[in-house]
Amino acid sequence: MSMDRRRFVMGTAVGTAAVGAVSGVGPAFAAAPAAAGTGAAGEQRAPEDGAFLDLITAEGDRLVPDVLASYRANLVTINARGTARAIRRLAAAWVWERSAHHHDETLVAPMAEMAEALADYQHDDGLFDQGNLHSPPDTAFSIGDLCIVLSLLGEDDDARTAGVRETVGRIVRAAGPAMAEGGVHTPNHRWKICGVLAQVNALFPDRRYPRRIDQWLAEGIDQYPGGQYSERSATYASVVTGYSLLTVARLADRPELYENVRRNLRVTRFLLEPNGEVVTVHSRRQDQTRQRSIVDYWLLYRELAIHDRDPELAAVARDIERRIVELPGGEDPTGDALARVLHHRELAGRLPGSGLPPTRYEHHDTDTALFRSRRGTRTFTLFGGTDFAEIPTFASGLSTNPTFLAFRRGAAILDSVRLAPQFFSLGHFRSEGLERASGGGWRLHSRVRAAYHLPLPPQHRREDGDYALTDDPRFWSAMDFPHRPKTYLTLRTEVVVRESGDGLDVSFQVDESEVPLAIELAFRPGGELSGSGLTAVQGQADTHQLVSGEASYTVGDDRITFGPGNGSGPGQPPVVDPGERYTWLGGNLTPTGPRVLITGRTPFRYRLTLR
Repeated sequence: MSMDRRRFVMGTAVGTAAVGAVSGVGPAFAAAPAAAGTGAAGEQRAPEDGAFLDLITAEGDRLVPDVLASYRANLVTINARGTARAIRRLAAAWVWERSAHHHDETLVAPMAEMAEALADYQHDDGLFDQGNLHSPPDTAFSIGDLCIVLSLLGEDDDARTAGVRETVGRIVRAAGPAMAEGGVHTPNHRWKICGVLAQVNALFPDRRYPRRIDQWLAEGIDQYPGGQYSERSATYASVVTGYSLLTVARLADRPELYENVRRNLRVTRFLLEPNGEVVTVHSRRQDQTRQRSIVDYWLLYRELAIHDRDPELAAVARDIERRIVELPGGEDPTGDALARVLHHRELAGRLPGSGLPPTRYEHHDTDTALFRSRRGTRTFTLFGGTDFAEIPTFASGLSTNPTFLAFRRGAAILDSVRLAPQFFSLGHFRSEGLERASGGGWRLHSRVRAAYHLPLPPQHRREDGDYALTDDPRFWSAMDFPHRPKTYLTLRTEVVVRESGDGLDVSFQVDESEVPLAIELAFRPGGELSGSGLTAVQGQADTHQLVSGEASYTVGDDRITFGPGNGSGPGQPPVVDPGERYTWLGGNLTPTGPRVLITGRTPFRYRLTLR
């Protein structure tokens, strides 16, 4: 049993008795060299990875000047999470012997000032406002960082930080009961609360904390069989949930939770792009239209690789470390790893031997209707699993991204292929599933309909004309739509994607109603479009219509060739209609970067080639 877990288990037995002094608490801290060392109570520490420690030390030190230069300005309108993170950055540098800022007295006053500001900002019930009022989960993000601060400074036990420790301890003690009693908004909030309550209990034991952890865990972890969590998010769910579950596994003696994190990390390997981004098109959170980086998973892969002695997970961790400078930035700077590692020194252990992460594979995630194919630096992604067919609306927590295909060839990136028919302003094609196509390849499909409403039957008529306000579902009106007979027009769409040589053939079949449509290809900014059949679309920035022949998008030596064009004219305008649900709210579904539209009119039979 580790020292972290032993402290938690022993602590729960003493009930509400708080740890009297804030010195000497928290997991074992020792500023040891990169070799075997001695931890708390004479425990022998495994040999540590010196290169890794050098890397995180340098990254952590880079954060210190920024904190010192900006912290006072940031206290004018305080952000609890940002302030707690800033204290954590300074505390990590203060305690760490390898840091250029080790025991630098210029760090003490800023830490004290920020801690006092946080204490003043904290409500009487122990909670913070962070977008949400008196929010237990948002408070947990701040308290988790402050628990690390308290542990690091307590183990360091320098008299010069006594005031900081007293203030931070007061904040943590005040927040614990409120987090143990309050509620949450999203699935991952439950696990964040659990992880932070485990941290608080390790410092200030209270039976309420493990009791609340048990209540949340009794609901079951929201994970699909394939490893994705229910929010399907590359950062908001997977990273927050992963770190939280590992904390509970260590501190609350729940080793079974390692398996949840292990399964998620294994499936995430197949979401990695060659440049270190993680596929997010299937997410139910804000990242479904953003580029996210694998660096957010760095310590998750490292911890499980060391814990399991797993070469496959070690390969990802080692690849992140090898390419850390060139990888896209993550949610947090890489220097934030320093405090986590000093707080949980097993993370500094040496990774098991490994090769490289997989670069040739096919992966079909049936839980999310996502398919990934990689052949070296050429990848493509298919997605047919939005929530739109069952819940036809746009809202936080729903998967609504209309991108059904992305294609990469090295640095030339086609971020998004979408199809937008102008059918009763219902918006983009969103597939109702993803399945193997007869003859090979993959099939995406949908059949949507729009109603014309007939007169109400006699039993539902009202002489005063005061009918219920109901949903069409395209719009709302006082028409009592559910009780009306209807006639329908329908639009059927089928897209079949097949590999052909070193590229793709994408076949479209759209029929049952006669409407104009546009295929939208959105490329990553930074390259050049070329092709004699490209014409600029008036009034739409960086947008072209491919009228004839093929065109290319080139970045350096990498190129994607696509086409052919499909003509132009009044019957097939270069217009992408996002649908009335979006335009009514002033929404914008236009991707960033250069766009190419290929237009047509139903009945539509067309084959797009990507090479």
